[in-house]
Amino acid sequence: MTHTSSTIRVPDPSSVPQHIAIILDGNGRWAQKRRLPRVAGHTKGVDAVRKTIELCIDRGVEFVTLFAFSSENWRRPKDEVSFLMRLFIAVLEREVARMHANGIRLRIVGDLSQFEPRIRDLANRAELKTAQNTKLTLTIAANYGGRWDIMQAMQQIAEKAVASGAVPVIDEALVEAHLSMAYAPEPDLFIRTGGEQRVSNFLLWQLAYTELYFTDMFWPDFNEAALDAAIASYQRRERRFGRTSAQISGAEAATSTGSQSC
Repeated sequence: MTHTSSTIRVPDPSSVPQHIAIILDGNGRWAQKRRLPRVAGHTKGVDAVRKTIELCIDRGVEFVTLFAFSSENWRRPKDEVSFLMRLFIAVLEREVARMHANGIRLRIVGDLSQFEPRIRDLANRAELKTAQNTKLTLTIAANYGGRWDIMQAMQQIAEKAVASGAVPVIDEALVEAHLSMAYAPEPDLFIRTGGEQRVSNFLLWQLAYTELYFTDMFWPDFNEAALDAAIASYQRRERRFGRTSAQISGAEAATSTGSQSC
């Protein structure tokens, strides 16, 4: 299923965001602050992921997308990258049964060709096992980059054009249909922990009108109060998508109707 742009429909400002995207930042710094190896923070971060998903289900969130490993993260120290790969395998081996039992659908997006065959096989099996679940769709972005996503969409469009011999009309709907997350609505709320205030090549197309929320809290410390604070911040925002405040409130429409009746 391909979702249309979320900017067409203005959501109820008091509602819980349908889709939350999160950059899980600060694992290594959390560990260093405690004089632990950086990898200890990544292990602790998995616990925070598990709890956050449970909380999102309780609050009625339908889609959660986590930036677990960016295409730039290969530049990190080799021992840390190696640990992250082992941790990814462990999560796929141990957590998928729990996700399935809780009605969670798992999707993994990114250039998986760079991972070892075991990871690719486990990812494929996890997606197939949970494909019919509907309580929440959890997307893990692994070896993912927003620029890569747009480029691979354009590559698909070009290949189809060559095969058909017809030049397509390139519009937003066509590009969106070929993005790696065409199955999900655009995120309503973006959360980044760890104190940095940038999107770091994450969902560049999809975040165009997403509400951004930054916190200094390191990801392993992210808890129920932190999630609720982020959602409360979202609920205080006015999402206009190019419209005026009066249009959103309906005041402009009421004024127009009154003038016509005079």
